[in-house]
Amino acid sequence: MNAEASLVPGGGASDWAIDLSDVAKTYKGKIQALKGIQMRVRRGEVFGLLGPNGAGKSTLVKILMTVIRPTRCQGTMLGERVGAKGVLRRIGYLPEHHRFPSYLTGAQVLDFYAAMNEVPRPDRQARIPELLELVGMQDWGKVRVGRYSKGMRQRVGIAQSLMNDPDIVLLDEPTDGVDPVGRRDIREIVSELRRRGKTVFLNSHLLSELEMVCDRVAILVHGEVASQGTIDELTAGKERYEIQMAEGQAPGQIEAALPGLVRFAGEGDLAKRVGGRGELATGEWVEVDHGLVRVGTTDPAAIQPILDRLRQHGAVIRSIRQHRPSLEDLFMEAVGEPEGVGAEVSAKQKSAAKPKKNRGAS
Repeated sequence: MNAEASLVPGGGASDWAIDLSDVAKTYKGKIQALKGIQMRVRRGEVFGLLGPNGAGKSTLVKILMTVIRPTRCQGTMLGERVGAKGVLRRIGYLPEHHRFPSYLTGAQVLDFYAAMNEVPRPDRQARIPELLELVGMQDWGKVRVGRYSKGMRQRVGIAQSLMNDPDIVLLDEPTDGVDPVGRRDIREIVSELRRRGKTVFLNSHLLSELEMVCDRVAILVHGEVASQGTIDELTAGKERYEIQMAEGQAPGQIEAALPGLVRFAGEGDLAKRVGGRGELATGEWVEVDHGLVRVGTTDPAAIQPILDRLRQHGAVIRSIRQHRPSLEDLFMEAVGEPEGVGAEVSAKQKSAAKPKKNRGAS
């Protein structure tokens, strides 16, 4: 699914909290971090942005928050152009690798950053205890940040991003460095924000976290949106049944059981892959990979004839399960290379683009 086709059709401009049609960023040395991003985020949904290191995720978030200047930017947030001051007052932001003054207490951090966002003092005083309770820090509000763990700092960071009662909350790697219990608690906080009608934009490389909490996701690869949509939309046509045969089953047994449905590679290729695809009369595909038979259907009735044929030819079935690609599967399919390669290439490009110093100069 390409990015353009996956933009959600229908609806008016008021349906979109974020509506980007062309966002690009080229750094010095002609390094293209973003190559014309198209992305739409509905109001009131949790939207996940994922991609390998160096894909441009944080660059996009920083453009939306006017931390860095785009090469070009066409789009709106809350119906106004990206970067409009009126819009920024309605956005909460938790940067990646944020640092709070260690001598401030958690409550003082919330008060300080809310004051910077021109939140009236009475509103600040009312929201501090409420938000500390929301993030599970009500007993730590009077303790200095220097005594906090990483997870506690992340919780206070989320509370800080909510002090201006925003319509959109941008969270850049909110679970980075947080233990499993803390990640679970942050997921619950995000779900509560959705229940309160907030639009939550999550930037993360933890795919399992996004899959559990997000309504829709976008996969960013080399500065472009490779795909976006709900998990159901992105996995459409990719769901299947997997029939695992018992060990020691000869490929010939499966071939004899499913004549004309599958194609087997030669004996010399068995170590790499045994299989091919064939089409059933009803349209489902069948694929055999060693002792695993995959059937491209979600209808349990459609696999019964295949099971009957396998048993009739003496094949022993160890397990049957329905499989839907995970967000990690979709991610790896879109990326097409090990995570981190993009970051390494990007770093080398930047290094090559730096002007070399004249060693003879004083």
